[in-house]
Amino acid sequence: MSTVTSRNAQDSQKRDPAVAGLTVGLGGPTGRFARLSSSWWTPLRIALAVCTVTFALGVLQKAPCMDAGWDRQSWRPFKALCYSDIGYLYQERGFAEGNRPFLDTGNYPVLEYPVLTGGFMEVAAQITWVITGDPKQDLTVEQKRDTAGVFFVVNVVLLFICALLLVGLTVATARGVASRPGAARGQPLDALYVAAAPALALTSTINWDLFAVVLTAGAIFAWSRGKPIWFGILLGLGTAAKFYPFLLLGPLLIVCLRGRKLWPWFQAVVAAIFAWGVVNAPIYLLAKNEWMSFWVFNDERESDYGSIWYVLKLANREVADVNQLNIVIFAGLCLSIAILGLMAPRPPRFAQLAFLVVAAFLLVNKVYSPQYVLWLLPLVALARPKLRDWLIWQACECFYWMMVWLHLAQFLAPGQPDAPDKVYWFSVVLRMAGTLWLMLVVARDILLPEKDPVRHGDVVDDPSDGVASDAPPRELAKA
Repeated sequence: MSTVTSRNAQDSQKRDPAVAGLTVGLGGPTGRFARLSSSWWTPLRIALAVCTVTFALGVLQKAPCMDAGWDRQSWRPFKALCYSDIGYLYQERGFAEGNRPFLDTGNYPVLEYPVLTGGFMEVAAQITWVITGDPKQDLTVEQKRDTAGVFFVVNVVLLFICALLLVGLTVATARGVASRPGAARGQPLDALYVAAAPALALTSTINWDLFAVVLTAGAIFAWSRGKPIWFGILLGLGTAAKFYPFLLLGPLLIVCLRGRKLWPWFQAVVAAIFAWGVVNAPIYLLAKNEWMSFWVFNDERESDYGSIWYVLKLANREVADVNQLNIVIFAGLCLSIAILGLMAPRPPRFAQLAFLVVAAFLLVNKVYSPQYVLWLLPLVALARPKLRDWLIWQACECFYWMMVWLHLAQFLAPGQPDAPDKVYWFSVVLRMAGTLWLMLVVARDILLPEKDPVRHGDVVDDPSDGVASDAPPRELAKA
């Protein structure tokens, strides 16, 4: 074993002794097989295999709903904890009649999703129609439910591909770029924090968020390879699938300011706007009102499941003007994160700031759907790959995931009439506490770089930053 290999193994042991012990059969966090070119089991293949098992368990967990069919009148999806939007929206947004999202209308609500997510659903619907036949023919309610089951299976396959891509991109990003001067190799098996996450199994097939998450992970990977234009393109596409990827431009600005590399940031912003515009322009020009449905729906939406605002409403302490209050609080949190990033003793890592901003958004947002945890999975793996903190966070998320379905099934309702469902309230607060815990330890890592499980050595060590970390040595010394 070479000196470099020994040093990497020692660094891995120091970073997370628990993971080092649990993955000893896989070569430890550094990956024994990563150092044996003759071995078939590379960190990437290990992570993909774990992801496959995790995702398969999640699909099995949805089996009761697949067996019962997608009947909106049934309480079984909530009682069996297997609810998914996919089968229901196929029947309730025109797909069962062979209609296209946004461009076709009928006796059903307009699709309340961004354009690219609608496109993802359309692709899955087209594949479904190839399998089941022409949806324009008159179908009974039972036949439409059967077709919705096929649609669900098709989406499971497509989302599984997204999950594999997500894990692969996280492996590549965590690995870093060894050829860049001053950059150390990352730990590719940190991607197991994505691949083995219980939340990945439980929430991947609730909705289509995984599609936006993999586009965002692709953007982060592109940035780690020093390609700001590709970062912007993928981030723009991610924003066209879900709004949250747009938030990453703020953390990127702080990183570029610290690295004195503003030009890549401008390139990324322009590319993101261009990519988002190219995807959205056709639908906006052809069906402006339908295109606006996503924005109108989210603007008019009241406090909803999973948020502290919803708990306050249930407790008869409803807050007026939640939208405005959200903006003010979130802006204050973003300002605090920006000050933290600018005043930190060493330039913070991009994944750290990105995690803090997205987590802050989810902390104060007026709705928290269980699948939103997927937004944070790759960011946590890159920002805070530490088993203890990951387990605390995942436990809180999984507890909330279970409680929200039992709350909807009214299993948690006390015996007294109109008594509050305080178990559900507790699950929301606990979920927020788990996220806040991670935010605090990541903020501490920024203030105390020696606590950061990813950094080591005397140079800026950020495998997910391929541009701004090339700041002049004098600037790094001052930082």
